[in-house]
Amino acid sequence: MKKIVLACAAGMSTSMLVVNMRKAAEEAGYACEINAYPISDVKDKGADADIVLLGPQVRFQLAKIKGMVSCPVEAIDATAYGTMNGKAVIAHVREVLGD
Repeated sequence: MKKIVLACAAGMSTSMLVVNMRKAAEEAGYACEINAYPISDVKDKGADADIVLLGPQVRFQLAKIKGMVSCPVEAIDATAYGTMNGKAVIAHVREVLGD
């Protein structure tokens, strides 16, 4: 089971995206655990993640977060984020992880 961590500035919209991503993953039969945390918690919460995704509002911290974790770190596409397109985000995760 893959562990996907979303990092944000602590906004409600990321939690809504998590719900849509979970639904899309379930529909695709993709076994994963998806949770969102404030950017300040990434070092601890992302330590054993398979991928860390950054919300558009914190994408400027990409290099910093890459230095904190040993997994891929990607910024969530702004359009997918803005439209809460969980299916598109899961597809991107699967592409990056080679699933």
